[in-house]
Amino acid sequence: MRICPLFAVALAVFAAGCDYQTSLSDSPAAAFDPRLAGLWEQPDTQPGQEPHRLLVLPLGPDELLVSYPAGSPDAMFARGWVCRAEEPPLIQLRWFGTARGQLPEAGKKRLFQFFRYRVEGDRLVCLALNPEVVDRDAATAVALLGALEANRDHPELFRQPLAFTRAQAPAQPGGGDATPRRPPVPPAWQ
Repeated sequence: MRICPLFAVALAVFAAGCDYQTSLSDSPAAAFDPRLAGLWEQPDTQPGQEPHRLLVLPLGPDELLVSYPAGSPDAMFARGWVCRAEEPPLIQLRWFGTARGQLPEAGKKRLFQFFRYRVEGDRLVCLALNPEVVDRDAATAVALLGALEANRDHPELFRQPLAFTRAQAPAQPGGGDATPRRPPVPPAWQ
């Protein structure tokens, strides 16, 4: 799979450009909107190129598993929840690994991202918290929350929106249905 330069830049901004070293909450503040769950894709890919997909799966009524770009060998995985129950809600993501089995580097502190989102029918709009406005070096949740509150009315509090449309699940190889099936149990485990 060839990654276009524009996507590489977007992925770098998405994955590394707005990372924070601390979380805003250690537990969910509210349940997430169930309309958020599903497979989403960015409609603005280049002709002939696979769309970039965002997969959001519920881990329970108030926790999410997020994969971006879903289905790619370079996919990243995060656990998320609503950390501020306001309108629109603020979601906290903690990135923990990739589809290639890579884990964050030992000692890496910047694992968190924060997004506002809204679901409008079959459209999802995500806004990443801007680390140039809200101090990315805030070392505690209290300091990060204070920086967020101090900049609440800043016109650039969030980066440019990332827009997705609800996608259909990719076709199964061999034309099979999309019903999940348990993989075979290895003989050593039986």
